[in-house]
Amino acid sequence: ITLCSFASSATRETFVVVGGGQRMRLAPRSCARGFLRTYRLTPSLELELLHATELDDAPLAMCPFHGRLLVAVGSALRIYDIGKKKLLRKLEAKGFPNLIVNIHTQGNRIVVADVQESLHYAVYVASENRITVFADDTAGRFVTASCMLDYDTIAGGDKFGSLFVARLPRDVSEEVDEDPAGNRVLYEKGYLNGAAYKLEHVAEFHVGETVTSVARAALVAGGREVLLYTTLLGRVGALVPFASKEDADFFQQLEMQLRAAAPPLAGRDHLAFRSAYRPVHATVDGDLCERFLALPADRRRAIADDLDRTVAEVAKKIEDLRNRVAF
Repeated sequence: ITLCSFASSATRETFVVVGGGQRMRLAPRSCARGFLRTYRLTPSLELELLHATELDDAPLAMCPFHGRLLVAVGSALRIYDIGKKKLLRKLEAKGFPNLIVNIHTQGNRIVVADVQESLHYAVYVASENRITVFADDTAGRFVTASCMLDYDTIAGGDKFGSLFVARLPRDVSEEVDEDPAGNRVLYEKGYLNGAAYKLEHVAEFHVGETVTSVARAALVAGGREVLLYTTLLGRVGALVPFASKEDADFFQQLEMQLRAAAPPLAGRDHLAFRSAYRPVHATVDGDLCERFLALPADRRRAIADDLDRTVAEVAKKIEDLRNRVAF
């Protein structure tokens, strides 16, 4: 479901578009037909059915795009415009591997999340009414949730319980933006059986549960933004960005000390768990750092001495990080 205002509409009113499917099966995946129902949002905030558009598959993601509607139908991207009796298909792009589960847009850039083949960056060339994929991921992730952090960076989670942050290299981003016609991207030679350019892996962290949603949010008014995530078993967690390199180094050293001082009850190595599918990178386990406050006094003093701090200073660092974003 999405809200969309069509540029070709004379009234420029807001429409509510609802996607669905009939007789859908997950395994083996099948769908009798899909549909897009377009509703007019009246001034009294009531919905009035305008028309229904039949599709050959169920739409799993959609969003407004340049005054039109961008829809993911199976493994294809389509752009629709408003019509009198149904939505009018203006463009279809089919260069995606399996099944599109999420789409994000910013300017002419489109980020597509595939159910099995991670992320794909594409660009829309308005002069030729064409969508071209120019970058993808080298890791085959089963993406379940994703969120754009900025123009080049995206965070996401997969069904195996991993959180990740991927980024398009800056030189590639500038090169694509400087080519409005998209000819260089169109004829660039592919690499590793995929797009010409590859994403960089900025951060990796294994949470152990299937990630169901990822979003940017500020937990308190005026507070710093964090990356919130939820999981299939009901966990709500947050990834908090460090304000300085000093804080990042301190918590990384504290985490290393606690891996030895407070091992998991089940006996599994902490580093091996957080690196279950891919090595943990650029992320500190806050849950483990919080366990410092529950350790016996002699262990806390020993860890604080190794860090050249007092126990009170270490405890204050942990509390300040928490209070900065949540309380």
